[in-house]
Amino acid sequence: MFKFIRIFILLSICAAVSFSSYRARVESVEWKYTLLVNIYPINGDASPAAEDYIRQLTVEEFKPIEDFMRKAADQYGKAGSAGIEIRLQPRLYEGPPAPPEELSGLKVMWWSLKFRWWAYRHAKVVGPGPQVRLFVQYFDPHMSRSHSSTALQQGLIGRVNVFASKEMSAKNNVIITHEFLHTLGASDKYDRSNDMPHFPDGYGEPYRAPLLPQRYAEIMGGRIVLSSSDAVIPSDFRQVLMGTKTAQEINFLPKPQSD
Repeated sequence: MFKFIRIFILLSICAAVSFSSYRARVESVEWKYTLLVNIYPINGDASPAAEDYIRQLTVEEFKPIEDFMRKAADQYGKAGSAGIEIRLQPRLYEGPPAPPEELSGLKVMWWSLKFRWWAYRHAKVVGPGPQVRLFVQYFDPHMSRSHSSTALQQGLIGRVNVFASKEMSAKNNVIITHEFLHTLGASDKYDRSNDMPHFPDGYGEPYRAPLLPQRYAEIMGGRIVLSSSDAVIPSDFRQVLMGTKTAQEINFLPKPQSD
């Protein structure tokens, strides 16, 4: 009987957590209120360069992300009803668990649970409504190679890896925005085997004539396509657009009705 009661309690807790996560996902893209986006800086490689960079961080560094989202909202008719507010939170001294190298279903599921539990323990949100939490890990650009980032719509959390460099701040913001949009349900629009954006959803201007070279990157495509075999990472938001498919995925536009 005791075992049955314990299992029942665990199942009840899981059901409550699942429902809460579902409601947060839905409410995050209803765009009735300003969505709070919390950024937690982390020294990703324990380097002095990353430490110095984190020490001088201010919320102003991330304001271009708000501007990009506001312009996209204007573009898709959501002006005045869809906005975000970046909040810079105190730095953390421990990073979230890394995703598994082998992306099998069970391993990814286990990592997702560990990440959500870690976020609950280290960064409890305060206030009403859904809030996004982005754990931004800074690395010394002279010592570390690039690290992949990832985010989860379940829990509205992201693990973002960027470089501790003023010169790369604008590019960092593009990466942070890409992962932020993942938490809202936006999908990647590039081929993981070669990082080339998919046509048409991963192109900034899929109807441009001539098609190539493109002038802009689609935010979830990640790169500006120059030729059939070459694409470059945008340097800042002046080279980035939000495409129709991404706008539909985050509820800036209605999703097309299936036949």
